[in-house]
Amino acid sequence: MAKMLTEQDVLKDTSGEYMTPDHLDFFKRKLLQMKEELINNATQTSQHLQEQEATPDPADRATLEEEYALELRTRDRERKLLQKIEQAINRIDNGEYGYCEDTGEPIGLGRLIARPTATLSIEAQERRERLKKQYAD
Repeated sequence: MAKMLTEQDVLKDTSGEYMTPDHLDFFKRKLLQMKEELINNATQTSQHLQEQEATPDPADRATLEEEYALELRTRDRERKLLQKIEQAINRIDNGEYGYCEDTGEPIGLGRLIARPTATLSIEAQERRERLKKQYAD
């Protein structure tokens, strides 16, 4: 049975092994927790929008509409993050999680703790950003 690791356990791991079954279990639990939080946020937004009251004052109505628009933009970003979470969980299940999709090198436990959906090492991400900036100018 896999040991339930914490972030500190993962960061302090001195075994030298990368992506052990315990690590994979830690990241899968972390991703599933993130997924659950995003789904709860979406449910709350949906309920909140259904409870919308009609406001006769145009200024109040405009303020409410702006708040709803902001909330919907946030949920759209979260929807995109949900897709990335699902892809990361699939990579865990397929044994591909934690390795850069450009170079095949380990992404690094610290980076994955900070961004569990990462698919690129820091170097590969920086390289992509430089190229993007270079061609965007």
